[in-house]
Amino acid sequence: MRNRSRVLELAILGLLHSAPMHGYHLRKRLNEMLGLLRPFSYGSLYPCLKGLASRGLITSSAEDGAPNAGPPRRGRIVYQLTDAGSAHLESLLGEAGPASWEDENFDVRFALFAQTDAETRLRILEGRRARMAERLDGINTAIKRGRPADRYTQELQRHTLEQVEREVHWLEELIDSERGSRRGQNGSPPLSDAAGSPPVSVATINTTSLKEHQ
Repeated sequence: MRNRSRVLELAILGLLHSAPMHGYHLRKRLNEMLGLLRPFSYGSLYPCLKGLASRGLITSSAEDGAPNAGPPRRGRIVYQLTDAGSAHLESLLGEAGPASWEDENFDVRFALFAQTDAETRLRILEGRRARMAERLDGINTAIKRGRPADRYTQELQRHTLEQVEREVHWLEELIDSERGSRRGQNGSPPLSDAAGSPPVSVATINTTSLKEHQ
């Protein structure tokens, strides 16, 4: 629960760094960032905002309501990042340890890559690729040990293998792109292998593993 709260805090700070937002807009953007990736409870949002405000990382103020003939309406609350919040966010985005590429954190870190420096982006991508390659090796080892007891378990194993292979391949493409961008900024063209062909990926090496053991 603590780790999930930290992920939510990072997502909120990252979104507020772009612009101040009222609660409804913030909920909508968080749902876009987190909703498709993990269950997101609206009930967890406001306690998190309250905690960030108590630590001086964000401030809140009432937005003026639209004029009307009836009694005045209370304006929506707008949340904004403080200088301390910006500094804290910068510190968080500069972290590139193992936690940043684990399942619980990687998707949010990746969603905030536009605010992350190039060197940190590359370290996180390489760390995630190494972790997923380890996972892929574990799946292939399990496959080699023997055929699953039933076809449903076998299908689940195949599905998991294909998912991990796709992610490894995707990560390798991103890493190549990041490295190419950095070389381009230094005035050097992207490097290629001697034969001029793309490097062989872990995913390519392992694509036939399951078929060989069925």
